Amino acid sequence: MDGPGALDGHPGRVQTRTARFLRERWRVLLRLGAWSAVETGQTFLTGYALARALDAGFLAGEVRTGLLWLGAAGLAVCAGAYGTGRVYGVVAALVEPARDQLVTAVVGRGVREADPGALSGLTQQVELARDTLAGVVMVSRGFLFTAAGALIGLFSLAPLLLAVVLPPLLAGVTLFAATLRPLARRQEAFLTADEALAQELGTLCPGLRDVTASGAEERVAADVGRRIDAELRTARALARWSLARTTALTVGGELPVVLLLLTAPWLLGHGVTPGALVGALAYITQSLLPALQNLIHGLGTSGSRLTVVLRRLTRPTPYTSQHPEGRQAQGRGAVSIGGSAAGRDQPQRIRTRRPAATPPTSRALALTLTSLTFAYGPASEPILDGLDLALPSGAHLAVVGPSGIGKSTLTALITGLLTPGSGTIQVYGHPAPAPQATVLIPQEAYVHGGTLAENLSLLREDPVPEAELLDAVETVGLAPLLHRLGGPDAPVDPAALSAGERQLIALTRAYLSPAPLALLDEATCHLDPQAEARAERAFAARPGGTLVVVAHRISSALRAERILVMDGARTACGTHDDLLRTSVLYRQLTAGRAPRRTALH
Repeated sequence: MDGPGALDGHPGRVQTRTARFLRERWRVLLRLGAWSAVETGQTFLTGYALARALDAGFLAGEVRTGLLWLGAAGLAVCAGAYGTGRVYGVVAALVEPARDQLVTAVVGRGVREADPGALSGLTQQVELARDTLAGVVMVSRGFLFTAAGALIGLFSLAPLLLAVVLPPLLAGVTLFAATLRPLARRQEAFLTADEALAQELGTLCPGLRDVTASGAEERVAADVGRRIDAELRTARALARWSLARTTALTVGGELPVVLLLLTAPWLLGHGVTPGALVGALAYITQSLLPALQNLIHGLGTSGSRLTVVLRRLTRPTPYTSQHPEGRQAQGRGAVSIGGSAAGRDQPQRIRTRRPAATPPTSRALALTLTSLTFAYGPASEPILDGLDLALPSGAHLAVVGPSGIGKSTLTALITGLLTPGSGTIQVYGHPAPAPQATVLIPQEAYVHGGTLAENLSLLREDPVPEAELLDAVETVGLAPLLHRLGGPDAPVDPAALSAGERQLIALTRAYLSPAPLALLDEATCHLDPQAEARAERAFAARPGGTLVVVAHRISSALRAERILVMDGARTACGTHDDLLRTSVLYRQLTAGRAPRRTALH
């Protein structure tokens, strides 16, 4: 724990760094020991003063002497309370620098290597480590000094008392120490299972729409169920070790009381006074048993958790974060509308880029992507990495893949809303952005005040002839809304329209646009399947038009000539039948669907 650059997650090295951290703060440890000794004075007098008050005071008829000894015990309690207050300040001086070093390490790793766990490490795990470290220091220190004070007191009263109490105490502590390592392993297994479940749910929840659209509810439920069962097994394994902790507490803290009571006649017959016997019972019940209980429950749970958290906070950076070639390999794929395969997994360095296939000479290229790479930030993993795509004019392409894989990012790059990190984009032979050749219909459609005809003519320089407008309205499926509003010249109140109606207006507007390349970025997500099919069929048949659909339902992919499956390094493009053979993700997305039908245009 001496600097971010020296941290790694190997258990032995974590212990080495911890030892070095403590050696560098030996003065703080001395102060902690001194104030702990002041605090522990009450432990010694708890039993010793009680024994003297009985033997030399009340049992001897000296009430004043007995009261003086009890008063001394009371003063020791006051002194111990003051020492406890000072101990908390010293513990803070020990724990806060450790927290600062962990924060420095986590932030440094997150900035340098875009570690996705940096946020969780900074906001949760570092604070958990600090609080747990403080708890471990307090309970460990408390047990050591309390046990020392009690054992010294027992020896002072009568060495025979120590001979009765010490063996079961050592047996209980030894049994507890033997459980620490397996307990830490099971604690780590539980945290790993819990993190896996959280990651599964974090990936699943934003993609529930994709799950429903692809009919994968049963398979996803089975996958999540396996994660839940795995966490349940680790939780049960962890709970079983509570029996070992209970046994250690019984042997070390409660068995000495039983032994003292059983051996009381023998002890009294060998010179142990009644006051010493009562004092010994006080040492066990008021000092040793509570201290051992705090140690077992505190160190047994918090100590193992601290070990796990430190390993995770200081674990080595994965290969893909440390090595540029590993990072660049992720997400790389190359596809062509003329081919059916894309990059596949390769060990370590992945080279999946292949040149785009030569399109048919009778059809000009509507869209060409060459080595397209994009990342949200200089240290972020690329969303798209080395993507090649050749799309002929008049083609119908569906883009599918899980949420967050980069489908909307691709459309934003093609339209110029985002700038690629490297690579080129050409729309009908011209560098992107090409606003005259591209029209994007997003998920949330824009509708302004004014007449319906004004909304539909927004992308045209001149007014749209009424016959052409009515034909587009009928083709796309806007006719029911037009009739309800009262015709093309009827005013439109955007707030009074449903999301699906606004999307139909935006789709008809794009259909009337002179731009030949139409990009539907989940632009039909608020429509029912029949209305969605009608709108996509209209765009696919638009004269001179090229269609790229970011699919909301897998049925959109079944209607397309070609399908682009975005899947990182396993990105693939081809026909439905091609992808069923070559793409695992596509087979999963289409699981349970009917066989491929002929394209509906």
